[in-house]
Amino acid sequence: MPVLSGLYGPYGRGAAAVLTTALVALLLALLPAPAAAAEEGPGWTVRPAGGGSAGRDARPYAYLEGVPDSVLQDRISVTNPARAPLTVRLRGDGRAGPWLRFAEETVTVPARTRADVPFALALPGNATPGDLAGEIVATAGGGAERRVPVRVRVGGPALAALTVEDVEVSGGTVRYALVNRGNTPLRPRLAVRAEGVFGALLDRPERPLPLELAPGHRVELTEPWPDAPALDSVTVRLRVTAEGGARGEAVASAAYVPVAPVAGGGLLLGALAVLGTGAYRRRRTRGEPQASAPPPAAPAPAVVAEDGRSPRHPGPLARTGAES
Repeated sequence: MPVLSGLYGPYGRGAAAVLTTALVALLLALLPAPAAAAEEGPGWTVRPAGGGSAGRDARPYAYLEGVPDSVLQDRISVTNPARAPLTVRLRGDGRAGPWLRFAEETVTVPARTRADVPFALALPGNATPGDLAGEIVATAGGGAERRVPVRVRVGGPALAALTVEDVEVSGGTVRYALVNRGNTPLRPRLAVRAEGVFGALLDRPERPLPLELAPGHRVELTEPWPDAPALDSVTVRLRVTAEGGARGEAVASAAYVPVAPVAGGGLLLGALAVLGTGAYRRRRTRGEPQASAPPPAAPAPAVVAEDGRSPRHPGPLARTGAES
């Protein structure tokens, strides 16, 4: 190094060597630290057992298929490439998670070893036919997670059934409950109609409700009626439909009576009587059979005397023979 030799004189080469060593040490200090040993890093994997360990031959998820009230089985592989044992905990997640069970929930895999862990999925008797998803979650001691997707197809006929229950009319609110009696999720649609003594008071066409009702579930809802009558006798009809032909209907009646002083009680009773009479007549006009009037009586035969005059009292006073 002629430049360094010129700077440091006869000791230039030694000084240059010292300076070079110092620069190398500084560069090494500035470089990022080497990766941790394999046993300290997240090099372990969890995937469905079978197929290749990697690449296109590996299964992307665990697939299970069966009917309600059956047990489905499969395996997952936990691979530990490190030089130290690996301990992981297994659990289920997602919609199918509560149905997953493992041969061992805590698994210790020796160094540079793969362990195949059996697991089972127990479909309940009321499982909804169709496709659902879940995950197997493996957690190591340091908190690192690995997830294996689980796809489940539940067979069997789909049944769509829906009921409307506990309808109650109170003031400006109609309360009711919907119950999914089938085995498929439902998105119900609601239509409301109310009729009073003198005709329709409310007619709301069918519209979708902002909910999805799971099989076997019940939900309580309210329907606002801000312009409910002050004085009337009403019948409210709720009709609910959903996909798959599900249909439910329920009816409730209520009497709307304004609050008035005691002195007006007679007037209120009279109004209620009128409402009741009007409702009765309205039902009669809708096809209820009515009693027919009796036929008119036939006129009595006229009795005429021999002299051609009509007697005031027919019978004994009218004679056809000579008197004795």
